Amino acid sequence: MPGLKTTSYGTGDYSWMLNTDGLDEAIGGVLDVSTFTKATHFPDGYFPSGLPVNVADRDVIKPWTDAAGAVLGFLKGDHKTDGVEDVNCAVVVRANIKTAKVPLAGFAVPSTAPQPRFAFWS
Repeated sequence: MPGLKTTSYGTGDYSWMLNTDGLDEAIGGVLDVSTFTKATHFPDGYFPSGLPVNVADRDVIKPWTDAAGAVLGFLKGDHKTDGVEDVNCAVVVRANIKTAKVPLAGFAVPSTAPQPRFAFWS
């Protein structure tokens, strides 16, 4: 069949989670690739598992910013990208998070947009 392509890569590093609690409650959505920065969010050609994202609009998932109205989620698994085309993804919306292991430099526990569905651990 023309147009079919099979690729494989890692399922992701889940060390950002304290335990598996919340993995079964992941939601689907679409990463708006144009809103992410290659050097910051996908330097190796994929969005890494545990990357914090804003899921306020599941059809236009954007990079996480601690702003009013933002809804925090963390990518479930690695998601390959060409840096142009939007990517279907799975997002964890409830979990116990190890902040030191989140794969985004400078990630801090949200203060402006409280996220009660997450417990944060050092």
